[in-house]
Amino acid sequence: MKTTELIKNIRSGAYDANFVKLYGKNRLEHQRERYINLAESFASLYGEREIELFSVPGRSEILGNHTDHNNGKVIAAALDIDIIAVASRLSEPVIKIKSAGYRESVIELAGLCAENAKKGNSCAMIAGVADYFIKNGHNVGGYCAYTTSDVLMGSGISSSAAFEVMVGNILNFYYNNGSLNPVELAKAGKYAENEFFGKPCGLMDQAACAVGGFCYMDFADQAHPFVEKLSFDPATQGYSLCLINTGGNHAKLTEEYASLPKEMKDIASYYSKPVLRTVNKTDFLTDIPVLREKFGDRAVLRALHYFEENDRVEAQRKAIKENDFTTFFLNVVKSGNSSFKYLQNVFCTKSVEEQGLSVALALCDRMDIISRVHGGGFAGTVQAWVKTDMTDEFSKVIESVFGKGSLLFLNIRPYGAVMLDTNGIYQKSRE
Repeated sequence: MKTTELIKNIRSGAYDANFVKLYGKNRLEHQRERYINLAESFASLYGEREIELFSVPGRSEILGNHTDHNNGKVIAAALDIDIIAVASRLSEPVIKIKSAGYRESVIELAGLCAENAKKGNSCAMIAGVADYFIKNGHNVGGYCAYTTSDVLMGSGISSSAAFEVMVGNILNFYYNNGSLNPVELAKAGKYAENEFFGKPCGLMDQAACAVGGFCYMDFADQAHPFVEKLSFDPATQGYSLCLINTGGNHAKLTEEYASLPKEMKDIASYYSKPVLRTVNKTDFLTDIPVLREKFGDRAVLRALHYFEENDRVEAQRKAIKENDFTTFFLNVVKSGNSSFKYLQNVFCTKSVEEQGLSVALALCDRMDIISRVHGGGFAGTVQAWVKTDMTDEFSKVIESVFGKGSLLFLNIRPYGAVMLDTNGIYQKSRE
């Protein structure tokens, strides 16, 4: 449909059923206005065109803290915050994407090359996704798109992964009849981030954004990870997922982050293995005395976290399948305790005076709120599961310490990367 027709349909309520499925009834009016503003912004830049609507969610790691880089196991979940796009096909081989608040990114589809990509730039992400499609026998073609996102940067909910998956999502529907499965879209995003953008990430973020719902991932085979979508909704038990933004500074934490996979791989090297996934847990436990001597106590503790966290992920997978909420939340608590005591990624040892995550976790404990460090750790966000009747008290306490707007209440979104129209929401071809 044309842009003006889309806006008319949104105003008339033709998209309301879709918006309720993606965002809930309480946010319906906000989402109407959000999508109308998006379409109007697109039209002001690209004119009146035949267009489509797309959405890709952010994600939250539920369990599996720092396991993926050693070929471990993870459970993550898509969230009801997303990047949305209005897009239109172009006849020329070029992709143009204007994201609200940023310059337009323009990529020629001919002659894509990682060596020529500007590292750390959105153009590199777009080029990398397109290059993955070409190298893996998928079709590519031109389009223009306008995007806006409420997947906040620096909040540990994967704004870059959602953007990468969006680039591939549009290519998938426009030029591949929606035939690529979500894991293939995730691989395209990871390839773009690794080879073109210059960040050595794993596949977890992109997979969770692409698949939707709760997502179990096993990275034993990095080239062909096992990904399973799970159906589970703690909101039915009166729990809301909340992220606490403690306002910590990530600027000087590269060395801290790098130490985590390095020390785990140091332990693996004792067994002539590249990663801990290929090390026998019983051998590790037996060899702790010599491993302490050779690699130090922290490396041993981090390896212990890795082995136990993988076991917890499997227990959590079983709990989700059985709708066992008691075990689910017990594993969340155990994961958080292990991250604090053994993985040791809750504060930076080089600036011990800054311990915002620790303060947030302590406040949660005082109110009997289930919580754990979220994402990479050291600074940033805490994940908390808050009962509905506690949200007002919880918000008052947390915002008195970390400031207004430091809380983000979220729900689990069952949909991953999608196209939507007046007839429904699609994760694959509408045909």
